[in-house]
Amino acid sequence: MQGEKHHSGQADLLLLLVALIWGLGFVAQRVGMEHLGPYAFNGIRFLLGGLCLLPLALRRTSVSMVQKNRQIPLIKAGSLAGVVLFIAATLQQVGLQYTTAGKAGFITGLYVVLVPMIGLFLRQRTTTGTWIGAVAAAVGLYLLSVTDDFRIEPGDLLELIGALFWAGHVLVLSFLSPRTVPVRLAMTQFFVCGALSLLTGFLVETITLQAIMDAAVPILYGGVCSVGAGYTLQVVVQRKAHPSHAAILLSLESPFAALGGWLLLDEMLSGRALTGCGLMLAGMLLSQLCPMLMGEEKNPSGTQP
Repeated sequence: MQGEKHHSGQADLLLLLVALIWGLGFVAQRVGMEHLGPYAFNGIRFLLGGLCLLPLALRRTSVSMVQKNRQIPLIKAGSLAGVVLFIAATLQQVGLQYTTAGKAGFITGLYVVLVPMIGLFLRQRTTTGTWIGAVAAAVGLYLLSVTDDFRIEPGDLLELIGALFWAGHVLVLSFLSPRTVPVRLAMTQFFVCGALSLLTGFLVETITLQAIMDAAVPILYGGVCSVGAGYTLQVVVQRKAHPSHAAILLSLESPFAALGGWLLLDEMLSGRALTGCGLMLAGMLLSQLCPMLMGEEKNPSGTQP
């Protein structure tokens, strides 16, 4: 019993580390675009992330597992997930040019609420907690992003559309993961997303070696830490963590993004915006925790890199 508590405590601390890594990733993404365009930055960081997963992906997998999971060819599955990831990551990165890291973190986090909402159209059952969470998140989004003349800032709108695609990405992965080897699927989607982003960058942006060198630190953080280490830690640790603990801890990604923006970029949020952030965080937690408290536990869908 004591050993189980020890392992659970370690898992919780590591999940808290994942949330911190992902939250500060929004800061790195903003800083990186002082030197590189959004497509080039995403391209390099996702290719780096894919390389980080290469050792795990090349590990030997048992024959029975391979036969069980290879219902969809890896290239086909990885390409589909990679295209959706490319759209979501592009909207997030472009939106960060016009909004703060803190606001982007909270708006992107809405995918946690949107996943079960979109699932309704796929005839998936939802809960009362999901609806309450959605209302709280919607009110929070209004307070955070909608101005007095009922306009939403362009960057916030891009982040909101991106949240829809992050939710779609979660649903795509939930379908593909049982039908492939998950780590190899993740690596392939990162390579596809990185290649599409870098190709687009070469077409529409000016990419120089000096710019890449100037953005080396945020690129390394975004690729090695946010994508590579963050994903690997999440996959390994969530096997041992209690689902409700994981839901709470991974949802802290959003306040960590706001905290990082405040400490490192001098970003400030008004009282109205902070109230909106609080409501959005409450909505995210309700949508994840209510099914668990009602005996319908599930793994939290915290897959945003």
